[in-house]
Amino acid sequence: MGHLNRRHAVTLGLSAAVVAPLFALARSAKAAGASNYGPNEGRELSPRRRLVEIGEIPSEMEAYKSIKVVDVVYQPGAADPTEAVMNSDMLCYILAGEFSIKKAGKEPYTVKEGDFYTCGKGKTDRATNIGSGVGSATLSC
Repeated sequence: MGHLNRRHAVTLGLSAAVVAPLFALARSAKAAGASNYGPNEGRELSPRRRLVEIGEIPSEMEAYKSIKVVDVVYQPGAADPTEAVMNSDMLCYILAGEFSIKKAGKEPYTVKEGDFYTCGKGKTDRATNIGSGVGSATLSC
C-alpha cells in the first residue's frame, strides 16, 4: 500500500468506523498540522474562524448515508460566536492548538492537540481557542 496522505487517512478512519483507524488518523493529521492552510483558504464563518472542506464519503454505518469531513481553523482567541445547536452527530479531533469547550448545562473543559470529543445532534457546543497559536478542529459528521 502506498503512502497515505491526510485526506486518505481521514477517509479510511471514518469509513471503517473502528477504533484502530481513528488512531492512525490522529497520528497522520497531527503530522500535517493546521499551518498547511493559507490565510484565505476555505470560507469565513465569523471573524478569525474559517471552514475548510476536506471531503465527503459514503458511510458504511447504517445510521448515516455519508460522512462529511471539515476543518475549522481558529486564530488565537477566536471562538464560536454563540453556543451552536448541532445539526448532526459529530466526532471532533483537535488537529492543532488548545480549546475550551462549553456545552449547555456542563462546566467548560479543555481539549488539546491530539484529543477527541463528541457533539450530539440537537445539543449545543461552543469552542474557544485558548492557545497562543492557530488552532484547528477536524469535524466529521
